[in-house]
Amino acid sequence: MLYVNNNGEVLAADQPTLRAGNRGHLYGDGVFESIRVFSGRPINLDNHIKRLIEGATKLKMRPPSYFDMAFFEEKINEVLKKSGITEGGKCRISLDRAIGGTYAPESNEVEFFIEVYPMESNEYKLNTRGLEVDLFTELKKDKSTIANYKTKNGLLYVMAAVAAKEKGLDDYLICNYGGGILEGTSSNLFVVSNGVLYTPGLEEGCIAGTMRMQIINLAIKNGIKVYECNILPQNLLVADEIFLTNAIQGVLWIGGYRTKRYFSNTARKIVDLLNERWHVEA
Repeated sequence: MLYVNNNGEVLAADQPTLRAGNRGHLYGDGVFESIRVFSGRPINLDNHIKRLIEGATKLKMRPPSYFDMAFFEEKINEVLKKSGITEGGKCRISLDRAIGGTYAPESNEVEFFIEVYPMESNEYKLNTRGLEVDLFTELKKDKSTIANYKTKNGLLYVMAAVAAKEKGLDDYLICNYGGGILEGTSSNLFVVSNGVLYTPGLEEGCIAGTMRMQIINLAIKNGIKVYECNILPQNLLVADEIFLTNAIQGVLWIGGYRTKRYFSNTARKIVDLLNERWHVEA
């Protein structure tokens, strides 16, 4: 039996858990974080909570001062324990604007929602088959003050994921209006050329991924050069490797973009470094 925490109330997940009028449900009026669980505990939680609070503040929400890492760590661990998740898993925290109003909210106060799920793996594993990707051209992403945060307005990513499936692809890459390539439908993008890592800069409009920052820091610590810059289609065609990253899956290597094929050597090294970090700390 899995459980959730709806704003302080722990409930069985197989029963109705959201109240009528929830603004995240009605208007996408909220932010969220997806957090990996190893050995029954959430990892990299401080960076997730920092981005969660920053995102809520950008949406003019007013999270209380006690919404810090210690508060959410206690609530997450409570739900993980009650749900019997002692090894691999994942957690999602949502912050929604308080119920009331339509497009104009009655309040900017905040409600939280925590849900957890078990996963078979208790470490990051690289995909054995490289993903096949292309560029999503039907819709573009704006460079805006909220572009770096995980808001509940995810329709662009849903449409791209649906279109990729229709084309028989594993994923589509999202672009901005300037033609820069930003990310996958649920992940950040890294390009490897001559042993150097390149990833879109935050100013281009990509998600400020917690895994993105982990990999940048790990790469630099291990002597790999990293540049945050605009990524264009021609950069993909001359790259040695491309991989995607997110907090839940870790690293996903791309095997092909159109007729171009890629290696996975750097992606494998990054996965090993990630597992070494989190299992040493555990």
